[in-house]
Amino acid sequence: MTAATADEHPEIPGRGLSVQLQDIRAAQELLNDVIVHTPMEHSRALGRMLDATVHLKAENLQRAGSFKVRGAYVRMARLSDDERAHGVVAASAGNHAQGVALAAKKLGIRAKIFMPRGVALPKLAATRDHGAEVMLHGSNVDEALAEAQRCSEETGAVFIHPFNNTDVVAGQGTIGLEILDQQPEVDTVVMGIGGGGLLAGAAVALKQEAARRGRRITLIGVQAENAAAYPPSLAADALVPLQGVRTIADGIAVGRPGEIPFEIIKELVDEVVTVSEDAIAKALIFLMERSKMVVEPAGAVGVAALMEDKLAELNVSTKNVVAVLSGGNIDPMLMLRVIQHGLSAADRFLTFKIMLKDRPGELAQISKIIADSDANVIGVDHSRIGGELSMGDVSIVINLETKGQEHSSLVLNALRAEGYEPLVRN
Repeated sequence: MTAATADEHPEIPGRGLSVQLQDIRAAQELLNDVIVHTPMEHSRALGRMLDATVHLKAENLQRAGSFKVRGAYVRMARLSDDERAHGVVAASAGNHAQGVALAAKKLGIRAKIFMPRGVALPKLAATRDHGAEVMLHGSNVDEALAEAQRCSEETGAVFIHPFNNTDVVAGQGTIGLEILDQQPEVDTVVMGIGGGGLLAGAAVALKQEAARRGRRITLIGVQAENAAAYPPSLAADALVPLQGVRTIADGIAVGRPGEIPFEIIKELVDEVVTVSEDAIAKALIFLMERSKMVVEPAGAVGVAALMEDKLAELNVSTKNVVAVLSGGNIDPMLMLRVIQHGLSAADRFLTFKIMLKDRPGELAQISKIIADSDANVIGVDHSRIGGELSMGDVSIVINLETKGQEHSSLVLNALRAEGYEPLVRN
């Protein structure tokens, strides 16, 4: 079908859904002077892995550090004068909080935001810097969310849901229109899912606009495997809540899909896949090293799926891929842990314990073997006391930076060749 024919006789997917392309175009008008039209970065390294052209939609460079300001602003810009006078209330551990706070500041609306007590200090400070009143409540987002809803009922402040609202979904969907403007030949788009607002909005924009142009775009959603509520929900055709959600990708650590996004995603999204914590950590390291991008774990799951070759597993043939980097708000302490975990997952961080005789020169000999193997020692811990130690023995734990699995094996084999017995720690 040619583009002209598509315009005359469009077979537009998702016609009966609660959010339509015209809603997203209207949201785009509202956001014109509010958001940054974030860049599209070419990734040659990922392109070589996939034998395709790969671009990264750098929404980590958006105002307030993520896509969340898109939906929050559209929702709040459409409040009545009476609703604005009562203010807004929200709950979040980070990105949604900052998006609501920024939107409230732009619109002159009072905002109260509930955040869990353990929230990362940089996210807490950033939310307050945008002018919102922050209340710390509960030990997790669910408890903060319940308190925000109670506050809304008591005070009349409008509760701004992070994803289960048509205005929010339309606002998030504007990213889909930007992707088509920046990469008109895109045939596959990959992005993360938490509650589903971003994926749902992007799905409407991408699928409906592509159909109007006589084209088809494949859309893949990605969840952390320890926070994957969508696969069982889609299989059951009903919302299936999860218990014990736990992942480094806190931005998508949502235990229950939103009703509105779910209805859109089940009709328009082609596949939903999951990635491991190791894969997320490796993707985050890859983005820092190869693309010079600081991305939070939730923002890296699309790249993790590409690196894990999920498209090939799904038999998706592609020539032009866009992965959405949905956010860049990462706590520095979490970044440190993720970097260490990612290096270990990529076999570039080796930790082993070795037993030595407590006599002069032993550690120097170990150090020489490691140096001759061209590995870098980044930490040493030794103990002369312990149940496994005999008098005159010492236990040494050594942390090394290596070039990968083959190099790690070379170091270990060099030690074994000299009579040592390194015990590798995971």
